[in-house]
Amino acid sequence: MNAITLPTRSTRGIHSRALRWPILSPEALALAASTFFTLFLNHAFWRAVIATGDLHGPTGWLSLMSLVVLIIALHAFLLLLLLWPGITKPVVCVLLMISSVAAHYMTRFPIYLDADMLRNVLHTDGREASELLSLSMLPSVLLLGVLPSLVVWRTRIKRRPMLRAIAIRGCWLTLVAVVAAGSAMASYQDLSALMRSHHQLRYLVTPANYLVALAGALSDQRATITARAAVGEDARVAVRSKQAKPRLLILVVGETVRAQNWGLNGYMRQTTPELARIQPVNFSTVTACGSSTEVSLPCMFSVYGRANYDETRIRHSDSLLHILDRAGIATQWRDNQTGCKGVCEGLPFITYRTGSNRNDCPGEECMDEVMLSDLAEEIARHRGDTVLVLHQLGNHGPSYYKRYPPQFRQYEPTCDSDDLGDCSQEEIVNAYDNAVLYTDAFVARAIRLLERQSSHDAALIYVSDHGESLGEAGLYLHGLPYAIAPKTQLQVPLTIWISPELLRSRAIDMECLRKRTAQPASHDNLFHSVLGLMEVQTRVHVDDLDLFAGCDGKNARTALHVP
Repeated sequence: MNAITLPTRSTRGIHSRALRWPILSPEALALAASTFFTLFLNHAFWRAVIATGDLHGPTGWLSLMSLVVLIIALHAFLLLLLLWPGITKPVVCVLLMISSVAAHYMTRFPIYLDADMLRNVLHTDGREASELLSLSMLPSVLLLGVLPSLVVWRTRIKRRPMLRAIAIRGCWLTLVAVVAAGSAMASYQDLSALMRSHHQLRYLVTPANYLVALAGALSDQRATITARAAVGEDARVAVRSKQAKPRLLILVVGETVRAQNWGLNGYMRQTTPELARIQPVNFSTVTACGSSTEVSLPCMFSVYGRANYDETRIRHSDSLLHILDRAGIATQWRDNQTGCKGVCEGLPFITYRTGSNRNDCPGEECMDEVMLSDLAEEIARHRGDTVLVLHQLGNHGPSYYKRYPPQFRQYEPTCDSDDLGDCSQEEIVNAYDNAVLYTDAFVARAIRLLERQSSHDAALIYVSDHGESLGEAGLYLHGLPYAIAPKTQLQVPLTIWISPELLRSRAIDMECLRKRTAQPASHDNLFHSVLGLMEVQTRVHVDDLDLFAGCDGKNARTALHVP
């Protein structure tokens, strides 16, 4: 019988040490993670760099290698600032997981993670976020996020006394900075030309893009502004005869409807049949303030607009609604979206996002018509001038198929998936156009409601916040930086209906107004046009930006400059 040798304490220690993972210093882990980020989680960046064609030629490979080293060094510098005792492994693991998700979406839907896009992400509610989650992201997250995180978690981190750790970290930061500078200088001419011509590329460098954007977003939130800057403090409504009826404006803020698919603009499909029968005034060339709700919504209600765009000033100044309220005009924001982005702060606000009336919300979320369910009663409640804003869910992607009831499924086959990668472009466009059909019906129903009421001289303005890419040039959704956003994301519909009573009381010449639609317009016109239509007198009102000025019988001008 063979003897059995039991492992002794010394042999168990040898085997245990043999199975242990290596010990790495925090600096070595930072360098290894930076290399992994640069080579494996920046596919969208490298694809975009190569697509520019700027690094071709005899020095192309040198420039490309210099860029690789530069990106590794920059990431290493960031990580060396973040990785300190007690949080080293958790920070790296969190960055790996987030970066794997970001890399998936930047590759699948060419998006750029700048500060505006990050604000969109931070302000996305759980329901919207769930629509962006799909099985297609699992392989990327598992391979580039989960597995590397497991390796990092098993790795042992070398510990040092605090003073020694600070000294070594300082040396590493200096070394990495020198390497970054050296790699940049090695191909300075090519790399500087690349970044000058394609500065948006920096928003693809992961995880530096979202770390820098997050710092900017958090800095904005911490801005120590105790009150909104007052705008239009002299606002007042022009005196009218005692017999004149109060005025009512319904302002419908559309979501993600682009001008190219708006039937009234001459689209190959009649996606606005109800409005076509009503024959409102339609502006076919209208430019949005931004390519996302986070930018466009505050901007379009601001006196500053795109022409004088200053995000901080816009967000911390009175909006159009605050000026209307100051002038004595009642306002109310009715929301089927994710809020008014500060536009209606401190003013009456109703949300239907939570499904407060389940009869109008057969699914997980309410169709836009829920905002009309008690609108007649709301109008009857107001005895004076009133502006009601209806903020639609509209065509919010990628789940276009969820944005309309079954009876509006006119164009088929449709993309019935939250993952646009599972669908053909034809299916995506069909689902999108069906949602536009529903918006047409929604706006037409609101107009018919105004036609039936008799307490107010009424009008309705419909304008979308931004457009959408539906696969053109490989782009989907929206939110690209304004400087490079395509027209599909920036061109939006603007449609105006005015009741015969208001036309008479304001002496508005409809023929003049229809002629004006041949001129370009923008979100910048909204602020001044609403003030003009409601006859709010204030120094901040600009006639040249008021679409009604010169057509109302009070100022017989024949030309109007519209930016």
